[in-house]
Amino acid sequence: MRPSLRRYPLLGHAAAILHLGSPLVIANLALAGMPLADTLMAGHLGAQGLAAVAVGSSFYGLCMYCGLGMMTSLSPLAAHAYGSGHYVRVGQYARQGFWIMLLTSAVLLSTLWTVGPFLHWIGTDPSVIPVASQYVHAISFGLPALLSAHGLRCTSEGVGRTRPVMVIAIMALAINVFLNWVLMYGHFGAPALGAVGTGLATASAQWCMAILFVIWLRWHPSYAPYDIIAPPSRPDFVRLREILALGLPIGGAMLAETALFSSAGLMIGTLGASTVAAHQIALNYASFTFMVPVSLHSATTIHVGHALGGQDRAGARQAGFVGIALCGALMAISALILFACHDAIAGLYTSDPEVRAVAGGLLLLAGVFQLSDGLQVGAMGALRGFKDTRLPLAITLAAYWGIGFPLAYEAGIIKGHGPVGVWWGLIAGLAVAAVLLIGRFRFVSRPA
Repeated sequence: MRPSLRRYPLLGHAAAILHLGSPLVIANLALAGMPLADTLMAGHLGAQGLAAVAVGSSFYGLCMYCGLGMMTSLSPLAAHAYGSGHYVRVGQYARQGFWIMLLTSAVLLSTLWTVGPFLHWIGTDPSVIPVASQYVHAISFGLPALLSAHGLRCTSEGVGRTRPVMVIAIMALAINVFLNWVLMYGHFGAPALGAVGTGLATASAQWCMAILFVIWLRWHPSYAPYDIIAPPSRPDFVRLREILALGLPIGGAMLAETALFSSAGLMIGTLGASTVAAHQIALNYASFTFMVPVSLHSATTIHVGHALGGQDRAGARQAGFVGIALCGALMAISALILFACHDAIAGLYTSDPEVRAVAGGLLLLAGVFQLSDGLQVGAMGALRGFKDTRLPLAITLAAYWGIGFPLAYEAGIIKGHGPVGVWWGLIAGLAVAAVLLIGRFRFVSRPA
């Protein structure tokens, strides 16, 4: 660390988090670019095709983020092991993660194939259901690969190596866009599969991403001390319990937030194809920009974990608060951009004047909740660095489902305010989560 940063420790923590997080920003924007590309390209199929991708993505996201949360536990575990100098333990966690991936994939795939009856049950527009179901069936093919890639990614992040994550994510995005072009529109002799082709393209890109991670972590010499890529070890129930103790609450918290937004999409799915398309545009853009604080959230988890592994509790507390502040500041900037350019951004997605008008209004609301969204995800990252995941799960459940969802349903559906009412409910849930999670971090990180 440079002398100036040692003199000002907060700047030192900010520099470390930005150093770790900068490649992750690019990586996560690239990964978010996959559904963004799906949405942009599906928009040219008309409102019906875009609505099918929107509804299918909402259902798929419920399962996907639950699985990703389970594998995310490898990041703080690897960070603590790395910070304490127990390098062999890093590989042990990664190899035990393979068993978690198999079990999680089996459960989630069986859920994904119930998409058709579920969409009928919640009252989704019947004209959207067949293609949305086919889209989910196609993209589910890539779920085991996605979970495997995410586990290897989190292990690499935990030992402070984030640049490989960036390179592989960029390659996966390029593959996804190319395959979208081939499979959606029928180039190179392929059939024109429309929205279903988007799901197949994304699944194929996920398998490519997993293979690239295996190759990189197996052959790059910097990973040799950890022995990450090796024949799967027999189940080690001590390590599996550690992974599950963190992974289940993390998966639950990610599912709680994702389910809130997915449920909002499913609620809006009852209002017609044009309204669904507008909601998908606003949510897709907000999710894309959200990748910036999510990246710094991951970097905060890693940096806090390294400090705690090295027995520096005071430094870990400082690092956590710096990470929260950075996430909030970046989302404030993003909100200002949305306030100024919401209509122009909507115009990038669609030329339909009705869809564009509704999407522009929803993008304004997205700007309102981005500050609290940034603060809550920063606080969650700091808490995960302390391996504190159970009470944060309870907080997110209470904020999202005790406050956010009831308000969204009441205002949007019962009182008839449509997507605007639904989004105000989301804003309320995120704001409460931000306040409670920051308070929890202040308590957990207090001097022992």
